[in-house]
Amino acid sequence: MSLAELTLEQWRSADLPAARRIAQQAADLVEGRVVSVETVEHLGAPLHRVRIERAGTEFALIPGGTVTLGFDLDSWRPTPEQTLDYAASMEEGFGCGSDLRAYLAEVLSPYRSATLATVLMAVESEALTELPAGMPAVLAARGLRMPTSDEWEHACGAGAATLFRWGDDCPLDRIPYGDPTGPHSRLGAFGLHIAYDTYSTELTSDVTAVHGGDGGESVCGGYGNLLAWLPLATANRNPATAEFVYGPDGEDLCEDFTTRPVLPL
Repeated sequence: MSLAELTLEQWRSADLPAARRIAQQAADLVEGRVVSVETVEHLGAPLHRVRIERAGTEFALIPGGTVTLGFDLDSWRPTPEQTLDYAASMEEGFGCGSDLRAYLAEVLSPYRSATLATVLMAVESEALTELPAGMPAVLAARGLRMPTSDEWEHACGAGAATLFRWGDDCPLDRIPYGDPTGPHSRLGAFGLHIAYDTYSTELTSDVTAVHGGDGGESVCGGYGNLLAWLPLATANRNPATAEFVYGPDGEDLCEDFTTRPVLPL
């Protein structure tokens, strides 16, 4: 079995010595070096985190296989506090749809499964140095590529079926911007610094979606606390922001956008 065929299930069943061997194998494949291998708790079980440095960039190992993506709205129930917060936003003219569930159906990707290869993904996103259409060539010159939307969601959620990478709830007494103590401040399960800033606008190979934030629109617009957190939802593809980013006005702001390079194995 090639390393690219490593599944999340196999990765979760590996002991720490095996994880270290796999980490070294991955580092050798890309002519990099292992920075760290550690074990954290995720979804009630151990999960290994691997960091590999290559040409000055740190990457995390993202195991693949057949994974579940999107958000299952049919089995989700909002808390009373979430419902009230969204209703208050609606009264101020924000949000869309008749209720919170209808709004989420507009902005979240559908519940589905996908088969993904194991890859290395940059721990930090990188600012664009070209217009979005030119970034694939820029990255290819470094042996990298942009992630797909499916890869981004999987890397963010790490198998969690919850609304956010940390769970279904978010603090409703504050917005995420400027809050260094909220759940968004913690690294993702695979060790990525991801979905942590609503001012972030991460691009993938899918021009209909952006991830990790909405460029700060919800915060600047005073949409309400829940609507300020929702751009960080794992399956949120922020379609209105994507339409702006890939429209004519977005070209003038491309230096404010980022992408998270992928190093194939």
